[in-house]
Amino acid sequence: MLKQLSRYLLKNNVFLMVMCMGVGVVIYLLSDMFDRLDDFIGAGLGPKIILIYFLAKIPLIISQIMPAVFLIALTVQLSLMERSRELLALQTGGISYGKLASFFVVYAILWSLFQLGFSQYFGVLGEQTSSRIWAEDVRDRKIARDIVSRVWFRDDRYIVFFGAANVGRGEGDDITVWQLSEDHGSLVWMARAPHFKAGRNGWTLYEAEKVSTGSFETVVVPSMHVNIAQDMRAFAVADPSAKPSELPVWQLYSAIKVLEKSGSNVEDLKTAFWGKWSYAFSILTMSLLALAVSSYRRNIYVNITVSLVVTFAFYGMMVMGSTLGSKGFVPPVMGAWAANLAMMLAAVSRLVWVNSKH
Repeated sequence: MLKQLSRYLLKNNVFLMVMCMGVGVVIYLLSDMFDRLDDFIGAGLGPKIILIYFLAKIPLIISQIMPAVFLIALTVQLSLMERSRELLALQTGGISYGKLASFFVVYAILWSLFQLGFSQYFGVLGEQTSSRIWAEDVRDRKIARDIVSRVWFRDDRYIVFFGAANVGRGEGDDITVWQLSEDHGSLVWMARAPHFKAGRNGWTLYEAEKVSTGSFETVVVPSMHVNIAQDMRAFAVADPSAKPSELPVWQLYSAIKVLEKSGSNVEDLKTAFWGKWSYAFSILTMSLLALAVSSYRRNIYVNITVSLVVTFAFYGMMVMGSTLGSKGFVPPVMGAWAANLAMMLAAVSRLVWVNSKH
């Protein structure tokens, strides 16, 4: 009976997940299309490039809306089961609300692991593809006047940060470069320069202060060439607050360790690292919230409305916690997980009370 029940619950939930995800992806794509279609047409691009761009964004969209979709789908499922007296029948048959909640908690943990892997591979890959199309094909004619600031990136054995740059001229100010060892396990040297210029054969740092991590010797180099292959034109679409937080968790972890050894402030990167884990496992939080919300009323419309309100509140708390963590007001792990912990505590308290009544 338990196997049949599990298959029944899984079948219904996956169906609702697919339905809600489809609606969410379409709404997201239509919004993005209306916002950017004029740019594509103005750049004279054909339907093929436009289609590739929006298809590449789908994995990222799925990663972003997965927790909210899971909450809505599970809320609808439980509300329908409550309205049709299925939950009452299960309890009469000896399956308590606590056992049902335990099933969905384990199910949500599996979804959380899937969300983490999917977002860090397919989501990152899709974002890189769409960003490349936007940079190289759409904004090519606008690059000459683009100014980007506070950009982090990694190029093979180099981790680079610069304060500001004119993309069209390929030059900028306030640059710091870290070179890793061949096995990427340690830091070889670090260099800072007030001005730099990017070329096809590498980047040149002017009046650079180079520090060797082995001897801690500092030398000033009037003109220092670094074999960085990154094309500055790609930064035409860079977010002003862009950081290596967009890297997958495994690369971000390596970057944090390297920058920590150099004495750099990595509070924002640590917050981003834990935020990736926290966001993936927010699906677990959403399962608890869905169970708690659906225990109040049988009205499916009220439950969906409450779920949407809770979702916005949860995202607001996540943004606030991430900001506090990245600014150093709270430990990064606390800032990243605060929203999850607060919502979990509220939901579990409600579920414990409901289960005690049955």
